[in-house]
Amino acid sequence: MTEGDQNTSVSVAMVGSGGAGVMTAGNMMLEAATKAGLYGLMTRTVGPQIRGGEAAALLRLSSRPVHCVDDTFDILVAVDWKGAERFAGEVPLGPHSLIITDPATGDIPEILTASGARVVEVPIGELAAAVDGGRANMVILGLVAALIGLSEAPINEIIAKKLRKKGDAAVTASRAAVRAGYQAAVEVTSPVKVATISDDDTGHPKRWLISGNQAAGFGALRGGIRFVAAYPITPATEVLEWMSPNLQKVGGTLVQAEDELASINMAIGASFGGRPSLTATSGPGLSLMMEGIGLAVSSETPVVIVNVMRGGPSTGVPTKSEQTDLNIAVYGLHGDAPHIVTAATSVEDCIFTTQWSVYLAEAMQTAAIVLSDQFMGQASTIIDPPANISFMAQRLVEKAPTEDYLRYAVTADGVSAMTLPGTPGGQYTADGLEHNPKGLPSTLMEDHRDQMDKRDRKVADFNYGDHWADVEGDEGCELVVLTWGSTTNAVREGIERLKAEGIDCKLVAIRLLLPALPLQFDQALKGAKRILVVEQSHSGQFLKLLRAHYDMPGEIKSFRRPGPLIIRPGEIVDILKEWNAL
Repeated sequence: MTEGDQNTSVSVAMVGSGGAGVMTAGNMMLEAATKAGLYGLMTRTVGPQIRGGEAAALLRLSSRPVHCVDDTFDILVAVDWKGAERFAGEVPLGPHSLIITDPATGDIPEILTASGARVVEVPIGELAAAVDGGRANMVILGLVAALIGLSEAPINEIIAKKLRKKGDAAVTASRAAVRAGYQAAVEVTSPVKVATISDDDTGHPKRWLISGNQAAGFGALRGGIRFVAAYPITPATEVLEWMSPNLQKVGGTLVQAEDELASINMAIGASFGGRPSLTATSGPGLSLMMEGIGLAVSSETPVVIVNVMRGGPSTGVPTKSEQTDLNIAVYGLHGDAPHIVTAATSVEDCIFTTQWSVYLAEAMQTAAIVLSDQFMGQASTIIDPPANISFMAQRLVEKAPTEDYLRYAVTADGVSAMTLPGTPGGQYTADGLEHNPKGLPSTLMEDHRDQMDKRDRKVADFNYGDHWADVEGDEGCELVVLTWGSTTNAVREGIERLKAEGIDCKLVAIRLLLPALPLQFDQALKGAKRILVVEQSHSGQFLKLLRAHYDMPGEIKSFRRPGPLIIRPGEIVDILKEWNAL
């Protein structure tokens, strides 16, 4: 791209040590972009300290919807360079890129300058010090906003909104620091500007600014969840933080438990009492919940578990994203325990997938594990308001049981009516022991077989409709990419780029990971001769899952790597172009 070009997309990285305020600046810029009519995505990356240490706000703004990061960053600016070299792999630069540095903060790490990026010095600290109460992050906010073509009006409005509680002096100082940044930008040639946008939020559709964790919470509420048991864990805590006040608005309740063991069992208990229930966790917490989830499956008590994945094993890399809880979600329960595993494909899709999962859990009276990850969960994105879909919790309840009421009656579809506690004549035992149709503990082979068949049948034969996967592309396309979760949108953008070059490719992003749907899968891959399987794991968990449950035609290629480096659209383009040329 040439200097000063108007472009539909611009990527910016702001880095600094803990407390320098780069996340604040990034969030303000994203909110200002929302008001100005742009779309955008902001991801956060921090060091292993979780709190404190180095941090980076990574933004991509565009005049069109964006759901993934770009291949390289156009602008990198630092409050300071302490620990910034740790982000080199996550902030790829190129010869077109611009690095803005304050000479007072020391040398730029060589690993960043090796990209050939142009370096410009701006005395950010001096500009901030010249303002009474000024801060360097606000100077950077104004500087970057000016360089990418974002006007000052929405920035000032967001400053007033965010800082009003700190008083007029804080608002005035921040606006003055932003103004200093705008003035400093006059001396800097920008590598790229985003397409022309308006100065305020009039004249364009209202858009939402939402994170994946907030979206999951919102989808849960829309699906009918009214009880949440919470135990905080990175990077899932924001699901619970968002739901706590918002549950109260719809008459729901959130209880903070003492640990993950308590939270899953509280959720199961509330569901047994008739309240659609949920808990949220990450890998280590999911491990602790497995026995409780098995209880939900055995007792046929619906419950939803949102699992926001992070790097493992053990404590692993809690602040980075990875798709490696797939195996435990699918295979982690002991015994044969049919249940549901779904995965959102984007920040926005966290709304739909979580709402749909609530519906599935309630309709089939089982456990549904919803997989998200740190990238989606803690990323914030600007989206158009989502459609109000109709999936709501619909549980089969027996309100007037007769003397021969059988809680676990063997039915054609595997679903039998529950009664709520206190219903006259509706008493039954719900525990982890195998049972007969009435619910009494049984060791008879016939009872075990019949109940196993029942639990399997209701999950295997349910009508999941077209929601099992996003299937995009022409029927019979010979080149297919299979993926899931947060890698979906990088693949989608890569396929769009290929299409512009005349290369046709089909996307199949699986949303329903368990149970397997062989008929639908075969139809989606009809005519495929080359299949690329894309995932963010070291061992290829997704590829192994596909091979275990499906027959895949043609030649199979795996593109995978562990976190923390996410997969980018350009990588997909390069792999598919090379493969297509063979």
